[in-house]
Amino acid sequence: MKKRTTPPTLSEVARAAGVGTTTVSRVINGGERVSAKTLARVRRVIDELGYMPNQAARVLKGDRTRTIGLIIPSIADPFFSSCAEAAQAVARANDSLLIVTASHNDPHTELENVNILISHRVDGLILAPANSQGQALRELLDRLSVPVVAIDRPVTKSKVAAVVSDNFKGARSATQHLIDHGYRRIVCLTGESTLFTIQERIRGYRAAVEAAGLPYNLNTSIKDYKSAEYAIESMLAGADPPDALFTLKNSTTMFAFEVLQKLKVQVPQKVSLLGFDDFELASAVRPSISVVQQPVEEIGRVAAELLFDQLMGRKHPSLSAHVRRSGPVTLETHLIRRASCGCIPAAV
Repeated sequence: MKKRTTPPTLSEVARAAGVGTTTVSRVINGGERVSAKTLARVRRVIDELGYMPNQAARVLKGDRTRTIGLIIPSIADPFFSSCAEAAQAVARANDSLLIVTASHNDPHTELENVNILISHRVDGLILAPANSQGQALRELLDRLSVPVVAIDRPVTKSKVAAVVSDNFKGARSATQHLIDHGYRRIVCLTGESTLFTIQERIRGYRAAVEAAGLPYNLNTSIKDYKSAEYAIESMLAGADPPDALFTLKNSTTMFAFEVLQKLKVQVPQKVSLLGFDDFELASAVRPSISVVQQPVEEIGRVAAELLFDQLMGRKHPSLSAHVRRSGPVTLETHLIRRASCGCIPAAV
């Protein structure tokens, strides 16, 4: 058989299937008002001829591009890569492509990414705001004609829907868990203290220690291993060393664990460790690390579902009313008890 030099056209599909071009168009756009028998025949011809709709032409006519933009701080961060995987599954189920870009928590880069994605005519946007309070981002998003959903962090003073974890409650419960174990000098370690998520976790930690009449001890200097090493060594050498560390990011938890191992500090006998965010090695290291686990995949899935609900004009039975009534959709966290906080690890 002679190889084609040009792609098949919609008219050729119609002729081969014995139908009009309008029927072929209806099949391509979901098959409304087309009988099951005709639908199957046209789809078979489309497959046989290898017909691909001209997306550019459809866009010029005002059709959807079937693309969704996702802006996250880092593709390498397990939290956001898991969110992206879940969002992509929803996009595929809705016959759409997910385009992922990274902002590195830089508001300027974030604005550039929004403008680039909009210039490519995405049907909607999902993003984790670099700065929840950012006026420039809020004004830009409020001007867009496409739906937008924020993940992990809301866009304050905006109508943009958001899906977040209950960071405050998760941090407060984790701190209370340490208090219940008998720890009295609990230091909260973190970096990036301007982020909404970190601020909420700090607020939860503070609420728990102050309610228990314990000292509030916050260190926001952690940027990398070296800064964690300096902070922990300094605290342990002080007059009133901590008996527990509550770390607010998985990277901070890993840095703290490595420092304690290097210094040969017994965990949890001398210093307990509990982190916010689970990660792959948390259950594998010894001692295993207790964490506050976020519903990561659910955050990505719910955000994508909300976005497509807006695109399709659908009403989500359990979420849309929540969004209208109280702002962000807030999902529960779970405390995973392992050895590093003093709990007996569950038998495997």
